[in-house]
Amino acid sequence: MLALPIPLCVSRPAALSFQPGVSSVILKVFEDKVSLSRAAAEQAAAAMRRAIAGRGLARIVVATGTSQIAFLAELTKAEGIDWKRVEMFHLDEYVGLPTTHPASFRNYLMERLIDKTGITQYHLLDGTGDAREVARRVGEALSAAPVDAAFAGIGENGHLAFNDPPADFETEEPYLVVELDEACRRQQVGEGWFRDISEVPRQAISMSVRQILKAKEVISIVPDARKALAVKTCFEGEISAMAPASILRTHLATTVYLDRDSARLLNPATLASFSSPTMA
Repeated sequence: MLALPIPLCVSRPAALSFQPGVSSVILKVFEDKVSLSRAAAEQAAAAMRRAIAGRGLARIVVATGTSQIAFLAELTKAEGIDWKRVEMFHLDEYVGLPTTHPASFRNYLMERLIDKTGITQYHLLDGTGDAREVARRVGEALSAAPVDAAFAGIGENGHLAFNDPPADFETEEPYLVVELDEACRRQQVGEGWFRDISEVPRQAISMSVRQILKAKEVISIVPDARKALAVKTCFEGEISAMAPASILRTHLATTVYLDRDSARLLNPATLASFSSPTMA
């Protein structure tokens, strides 16, 4: 199996005062989506087992979307996890979309995680009612105790959860009702969740950037060539609200899992510490 960790130690600019000290992000490049997903699931499962062994409960945040499907398939097969001791929080959800719609992330999580594992402690975001009340209520539950691990992707526009650029790096609210930009909405069409952009909701409930960064560990799963420009921008450009996932570089324990396609635009200087990839 190919795993090429790229340590990037970044001193946080003074304007970004989320946590004290110097932080680092590790990029790991794999041959393909399958090996990437398997390795990310191994790290995720290990984090959950540690939390359960340490205090009897693992609290996790789970992302959805096409890029997370293979990862969740691997995670649900992991051994040694007592899923009854896992509390799961939903990263984001569309406003106004019923669970009967193919793009419903609540339905996605039920089918790909909850039903497969038997999780009984979960908090889904229902965007069909009062979205701000749902954000408040689930946010209150989320804030009750630390989060052990957050699983996230990176959007084609660099978004983190549904925090599209320019993202709010300041709010302390756990969840927000956000506007989705055109690039984000077009990505959902491109992934096949909607037939055309007119069907894509214009708003979503999203976990805030600061809330994601409160997780003890962040595991970001980012396969596919269509993410390559966002990866380059977020990990070689400035830490900026215009590249929301760039903020992961201020977190003390983030690992980003890439495949060859999503890593293909990274500067050779960034990849200098790696030997040539080899097939598993």
